[in-house]
Amino acid sequence: MSKFNKNSNGYIFGYAIMLTLVCGTLLAFVSEGLKDLQKAAMLLEKQQFILKAGLGADGLEGLSGPEVTELYNKIVKVEIINSSGEKVDADEAKLSVYKEYKKEDASTRALPVYVVGKKDNPSEVESYVLPTYGNGLWDNVWAYVAIDGDLETIEGIVFDHKAETPGLGARITDPEVQSRFAGKKLSYEVNGINAPDFQKGEGNDFTSSTNKVDGLSGATITAMGVNDMLDAYLTLYKPYLMSKKKK
Repeated sequence: MSKFNKNSNGYIFGYAIMLTLVCGTLLAFVSEGLKDLQKAAMLLEKQQFILKAGLGADGLEGLSGPEVTELYNKIVKVEIINSSGEKVDADEAKLSVYKEYKKEDASTRALPVYVVGKKDNPSEVESYVLPTYGNGLWDNVWAYVAIDGDLETIEGIVFDHKAETPGLGARITDPEVQSRFAGKKLSYEVNGINAPDFQKGEGNDFTSSTNKVDGLSGATITAMGVNDMLDAYLTLYKPYLMSKKKK
């Protein structure tokens, strides 16, 4: 009986092809198995962001993942609107704020609104959480902005980013930085909404100002990107917010 020549090119190539097929199959199997877990983790993170913005970080203190989801399902209602404030038919579970942001015509974007009810009375509105998307220094930045029931006061905000500089622009994810927006006011203007802005420099006291926020030292471009993002996106929500003001 002939034996394989393990030193031959044919054997080496065949072995390499077989190994590639086996490893590729295993990787595909593992990836498929993890896909549901990844989706679940991303959904939980979004729920946490929305609730942190709408209720404050203390509102989630001590809650496990399943408890966060239970609270979210109990007190959060979702509406999808367009830039005219009209409801549109869209599946929120499949809606990507990033993909909507990439549409050149901003007026065609589908805009999710997360209506957060009070923990002890879900039918009473605690805040309206509005997702926003924009550009920082290196890549995209985004936020969940919670507007109080008065439709003017920022109740909370949660920022995140893709690639901002650690210790500089990435500080937008710091709870202390995010807390600087709490209590600030939206300014309704003829051409849109002027949101509170990060100011140049850091360490200044703007507690008496309703539209100025202490800035980020060494991260001016990131701060400006956040300012532009909030103004541009909240302006899209203006008709919706104005319709709520009239009620």
